[in-house]
Amino acid sequence: MDALMELGQQVLSKQPFSTLLGTRLTRFERGEAELELPLRAELHQQHGFAHGGVLSYLADNALTFAGGSAMQVPVVTSEFKINYIRPALGTRLIARARALHAGRRQAVCHCDIVALSDQGETLVAVAQGTIAAMSNREGE
Repeated sequence: MDALMELGQQVLSKQPFSTLLGTRLTRFERGEAELELPLRAELHQQHGFAHGGVLSYLADNALTFAGGSAMQVPVVTSEFKINYIRPALGTRLIARARALHAGRRQAVCHCDIVALSDQGETLVAVAQGTIAAMSNREGE
């Protein structure tokens, strides 16, 4: 395992919410990240597909991993938006994010979220966000 992937897994393991959900970091390179989440019944909404909050969480986290690795500093999400395309049905969600542009203080990133089922991958949401470098005071 390379050093960046090891660092990413350490960061993810320190996120209690990610641990609770069972999120895994499956790919992590400079400016790119892929997170996977098993889609179980507890994460569904009343119509039987993934709750929008679960998709938003996954997008937010993937965007931040991509932006942080592009800037190579500790980061937080400054803002993001998500478009839900279709209901997320299947056994697993995969969020693939990449930095579109990274400067010293912020990165603009894009994320596709797909649902994996017996029929393959289905695009269920797209997100874009601005990831900001943390100031020294925020990291204290």
